[in-house]
Amino acid sequence: MLKVNSIGQAASQIRSLRLIALLYGLLAYAAFLVTIVYTAGFVSGIGVPKTIDTGPHTSVVDALSINTLLMALFAIQHTGMARKWFKNRWTRYVPNYIERSTYVLIASLCLMLLFWQWRPLPAVIWHVEDPDVSVMIGTLSFIGWTLVFASTFLIDHFELFGLRHVIANLRGRGIAAQQFRTPLYYKFVRHPIYLGFIIAFWAAPVMTIGHLLFAAVTTTYIFVGIFFEEQDLLQLFGEQYGQYKKQVSMLIPWRKLDR
Repeated sequence: MLKVNSIGQAASQIRSLRLIALLYGLLAYAAFLVTIVYTAGFVSGIGVPKTIDTGPHTSVVDALSINTLLMALFAIQHTGMARKWFKNRWTRYVPNYIERSTYVLIASLCLMLLFWQWRPLPAVIWHVEDPDVSVMIGTLSFIGWTLVFASTFLIDHFELFGLRHVIANLRGRGIAAQQFRTPLYYKFVRHPIYLGFIIAFWAAPVMTIGHLLFAAVTTTYIFVGIFFEEQDLLQLFGEQYGQYKKQVSMLIPWRKLDR
């Protein structure tokens, strides 16, 4: 009887731990949703309390230094934690089924820190006066964000942001191995998510120095991130990805020279 009770208690503890992992994954996903929506408002200057052009004013040197450090922190975290060598060490301490959620949560916290501590550089570089052209540029930025979200769902949105892992763990199942697929946009560019970000960041009817700094640094980081990501994909999928890389443009649809 004692043995049966012990088995029952152990099973109950396992269920509790799996439920806690699910709640943790949901928390990380909620942090991502809040952060990505805030990012769109932060860059466009719409619907959020603090935008890329508002906040405490400092000297130009201080603003450049602080903002660059904030973006560097995000870039280092976002790239470093995604590498296989880091994951191999990290998962000695963090269970595999919450590794992705933890990555998403920390990335979201880094972005929240950036929003909080960002210093504006409000000097205007260009300002589109024509209201029709301004609306067109704003619409282009919206298209960029739409491309970002749509592209995540084309591959596996819930796997990308950790939910699939914690749900599978709750059910006592593993995650199936990744399959190489090229749905819709991926037939024309290898990285439509990054393309969407570039469009969203640069399509601005009003471009300030602060916005330009953000767009330039994040675009540079995107190219660095693509380099490391494609090394990982080549290791994961081998010649299959190698052929895809030869046939499909990196960012510009139908252009084969941006490899």
